[in-house]
Amino acid sequence: MSFNIVGLALKRPYTFVVMALLLLILGPLAALRTPTDIFPEIRIPVIAVAWAYTGLPPDQMAGRISTLYQRVLTTTVNDIEHIEANSYAGVGIVKIFFHPGVNIAVANAQVTAISQVLVRQMPPGTLPPLIVNYNASTVPILQLALAGQGLSEQNLADIGLTQVRTPLVTVPGAAIPFPYGGKSRQVQIDLNLPELQARGLTAQDVANALATQNIITPVGTQKIDSLEYTINLNNAAGTIKDLGDLPIKMVNDAMVYIRDVANVHDGNAPQTNIVHVNGNRSVLMSVLKNGTTSTLAIVDGVLEKLKGLKSSLPEALTVKPLNDQSLFVRAAIQGVAIEGMIAAALTSVMIYLFLGSLRSTVIIALSIPLSIMGAILGLYLLGETLNIMTLGGLALAVGILVDDATVTIENINWHLEQGKDVVTAILDGAQQILAPAFVSLLCICIVFVPMFFLDGVSRYLFVPMALSVMLAMTFSFILSRTLVPTMARYLLKPHAPHTDMHGNSKSLPRTRNPIVAFQRWFESGFETFREGYKGVLQMALAARWRVVVGFMGFVLASFALVPYLGTNFFPDVDGGQILIHARVPVGTRVEETAARFSGIEKAIRKVIPEEEIETLVDNIGLPPSWINLIYNNTGVIGTMDGDIQIALRKGHQPTSDYVRELRKVLPEAFPDTVFSFPPADIVSQILNFGAPAPIDIQIRGANLNANFEYANKLIKEIRRIPGVADVRIQQSAKSPAFEVNIDRSQAQNLGITPRDVTNNLVVNLAGSSQVAPTFWLNPANGVSYGVVMQTPQYNLDSLDALTNLPVGSSNSSNSQAVLGGLSTIQRTNKNAVVSQYDIQPMVQINATTQDTDLGSVAREVRRAIAATEADLPKGTKVVLLGQVRTMEKAFSGLLWGLLGAVVLIYFLIVINFQSWRDPFVIVSALPAALAGIVWMLFATRTTLSVPALTGAIMCMGVATANSVLVISFARERLAQLGDPIAAALDAGFVRFRPVLMTALAMIIGMVPMALGLGEGGEQNAPLGRAVIGGLMFATVATLVFVPLLFSMVHGRERSGDQVAFSSGVSHV
Repeated sequence: MSFNIVGLALKRPYTFVVMALLLLILGPLAALRTPTDIFPEIRIPVIAVAWAYTGLPPDQMAGRISTLYQRVLTTTVNDIEHIEANSYAGVGIVKIFFHPGVNIAVANAQVTAISQVLVRQMPPGTLPPLIVNYNASTVPILQLALAGQGLSEQNLADIGLTQVRTPLVTVPGAAIPFPYGGKSRQVQIDLNLPELQARGLTAQDVANALATQNIITPVGTQKIDSLEYTINLNNAAGTIKDLGDLPIKMVNDAMVYIRDVANVHDGNAPQTNIVHVNGNRSVLMSVLKNGTTSTLAIVDGVLEKLKGLKSSLPEALTVKPLNDQSLFVRAAIQGVAIEGMIAAALTSVMIYLFLGSLRSTVIIALSIPLSIMGAILGLYLLGETLNIMTLGGLALAVGILVDDATVTIENINWHLEQGKDVVTAILDGAQQILAPAFVSLLCICIVFVPMFFLDGVSRYLFVPMALSVMLAMTFSFILSRTLVPTMARYLLKPHAPHTDMHGNSKSLPRTRNPIVAFQRWFESGFETFREGYKGVLQMALAARWRVVVGFMGFVLASFALVPYLGTNFFPDVDGGQILIHARVPVGTRVEETAARFSGIEKAIRKVIPEEEIETLVDNIGLPPSWINLIYNNTGVIGTMDGDIQIALRKGHQPTSDYVRELRKVLPEAFPDTVFSFPPADIVSQILNFGAPAPIDIQIRGANLNANFEYANKLIKEIRRIPGVADVRIQQSAKSPAFEVNIDRSQAQNLGITPRDVTNNLVVNLAGSSQVAPTFWLNPANGVSYGVVMQTPQYNLDSLDALTNLPVGSSNSSNSQAVLGGLSTIQRTNKNAVVSQYDIQPMVQINATTQDTDLGSVAREVRRAIAATEADLPKGTKVVLLGQVRTMEKAFSGLLWGLLGAVVLIYFLIVINFQSWRDPFVIVSALPAALAGIVWMLFATRTTLSVPALTGAIMCMGVATANSVLVISFARERLAQLGDPIAAALDAGFVRFRPVLMTALAMIIGMVPMALGLGEGGEQNAPLGRAVIGGLMFATVATLVFVPLLFSMVHGRERSGDQVAFSSGVSHV
């Protein structure tokens, strides 16, 4: 079959030239059309459901809405992996995590259906929830700051919501929550309590008047003669003034209007969210990535839309893009691509030095871009994206892509040097290396097979990388059987050896070409080096047992360094961004929180020089929309929380240095504030999958108070662990509250019911929007705004003001009754948020690491949990989640994958050699590769991470392919000579060049990646370092240890009585 393919290539050369041209055309087209991102899409589907009931406390929200909803979900929705819920004041967010592979359309239908049914079982006035789909890749990629001279916060928020957001959501892949900050516009009816009391009215009377006088109901049409008339009734207020003119009731023979007892105006809801951009109040719009659309395409689409919107927006408005993650993504992708190109160039130079032929080098070098283009085309057809994992895989493959073409060309050259004509040399050379080349391809591809059996986040990260390497290798093999022979026919000529085969170039004609002279000098030096290697191998063969035992002892001893490496999921990336989450004392009002944040920002500017700060944005308090809470990943629970995001200019000092200093300075300056540093860059946010910290300890149990007590004990132990930072309890049970206890007997005696008290308090405090929603249509912009009636917060600024609120009914004889006369009021503390995991209440302890690896901290955390197990409340369990669990699952999967790769390789070689012993000799080089990885990581102070383990798996394939080259020739020589020592010596000496070429090509190809330069270069640096270290040791093992072990295994054989299958060819 091989002969037919190579023969076809020689007979019909244009066929494969056209194939190459198609790859050069279709490859770039596929690259342009393929979405570009930092990571592959992590398709772990989540449906978030947001319930709202204005003013309902977290405990009530959890009990009456969230828990009820979760219980029914578990019986009506399929394929649920787990459920998380957070109940805030007035809002409940339920996140449903599904098993991978779920039919998300069916899940959406089931969730929507049960949500509509359950509304009837919830408190009166509960609205159906908002339902949002997202996944781990749904992270902020751009922020837009709205500001303008003469524009108020209310104007900015209104423009952002009604004029800017609506067009932007049409950008494919963009998820845009409601604007942060500003003031939500609504028609405000501010009650005047003295005026109400003077007329014997209550807030409930005004609410009833509004409900009966402002009716949004069409009355129909009337047909008269040949026309049909639409009947427009003035049952709804047309202007804000009309709302003030609505009558309430007759008092002392005079009609009382709403305007008499309230101030009706175009206002805003009480502000719960404040945003500053570089110290100035602003409105912030966050753009999140959703779906498979490229980050770059989303950002470009949003910025393009903004240009088109400019003419329709107020002239004073400025929209400034901030924290553009596409810059980092683009730089990271370009960095990986440049690494690949540098690797290809370095590899080509190395190939030229070894082959000494510019024409041969051109043929080999051309196969690199063609293989890469073929792989990109394959990724496009499989629906994958271009990201640092797939491009890292292609950069990883560059070093081995040249292997097939190199071996083919080198073999053809060897036959040409024997005096054969070009066509015969091509046919003979291609046929002879078919078996080892195919086995080499299978060895490298087969090591990635176990990655397809990973699950969770690891699967979505590493399967695309495995695919990219396998596709590139497959195209490389196809090209080596088609295009390489075609080009060889036209470019290669019969020639004499470039030396006299002993490194002596004196017999060759003199040359004045400095490149040729340098190549001859290199070749002469290389032959001298090879002769030196032969002498070393002879000495080692003379003392086989001692060398083998010593080498094995060294390899085994190397693994003693593993505990000192440390383990991280992925390396830290310096994206030039810092995110600080601060929580002032629980219950602090948003205005006071903003004042404290101003002081915090001044302290930050003392640590980070002004010239290094690009932008400093703070986002304080609860966002105005429920949707925003769904996407929040910093742990905001109330008006006392806030985030400060700092973007640094180019050329800044290392971000980690500033973070370390701020962790020290801020708590000292603000001792009553809890600070933490959530992930700021897009990479860490995706890997944390919505969690505010890498370490997430969940204390789950029915007794919430006991869980808080245990958490306070455990947190003291965790804070003692070296390397732990930002340790805090996410929930709080210290939210200040007033318990109002109505004396029901006294109220009944006065003719007042708890319903009267409730309705009056609701209208005065929470507002009428939840229990009696009504709206006003603004004819100027066609937008409906809520009409909300309540007492202004500045009129209820003391406990006396609360006790003096009128709560009677105007229909009773005691309409002037006040709250203090019917009830007692006590100060108390309540939960600021109620968190649940699979319905069970939980308390979370979040933490991160500083200057320490995640694995060692996780081990110490588990020890602390075990040490406090005696204090654990009955029925409560402690679970360690977050990035720690994801990392451990990934490590487990990759380590089993490593073992599986070795077993699969062994079985493959057994089939090829029809022997059990020789494949054992071949895989014996693999422990040396692992030892080399350990030493390289230790020497470069690189922690053991998922990229490093991927590099280890890659090493298995390349190291095996080289060992196959040596052992296949050793078996051939053993059959001829019958002396295993002589066979081992010949195998090492003859295969020295191809083994060294393959290893050096791979090592040189990995150098740019291993240096970790450029944006995001830290991500794949451990992969490059692992491959380099592993191959350095594996190459030594292949050229020394493997021949020794072969001679020992075959030591008793003195004749070639066993028929040996040879899959190799002797070439120098």
